Amino acid sequence: MNLAFLPVGLPAFLSHFGLALLLVGVFFVVYIFMTPYHELALIRAGNNAAAASLAGALLGYIVPLASAISNSINLLDMLVWGVVALVVQLLAFLIVRLLLPTLVADIPENKIASGLFLGTVSLGLGILNAACMTY
Repeated sequence: MNLAFLPVGLPAFLSHFGLALLLVGVFFVVYIFMTPYHELALIRAGNNAAAASLAGALLGYIVPLASAISNSINLLDMLVWGVVALVVQLLAFLIVRLLLPTLVADIPENKIASGLFLGTVSLGLGILNAACMTY
């Protein structure tokens, strides 16, 4: 079978995309286990605060991960910067938790302001993180 029609960069794309999906999955699991409330159950119940905070955290992780993919020299480099991005997002949650001591109760109570603030801080730090990954 002649595979000459396949793009030359397809193996690199598949390896980077596969690792990216794995890293996003790991981030998702780590993040939802780190938070003391159950985001997915809250989101299924229509909790907008949980949706905003989790969406911001996911985007705050994916944006620097995309930068790591664009700037990495190999898969190991991408993996290392993906872990850095994960740590930054965990720190974002801890920072907001310090700034809003009632955060842990606010999200389950669907206090949208708290969820939106957490999501915005997560995304903002993710954007800064991505900008710092250009080397």
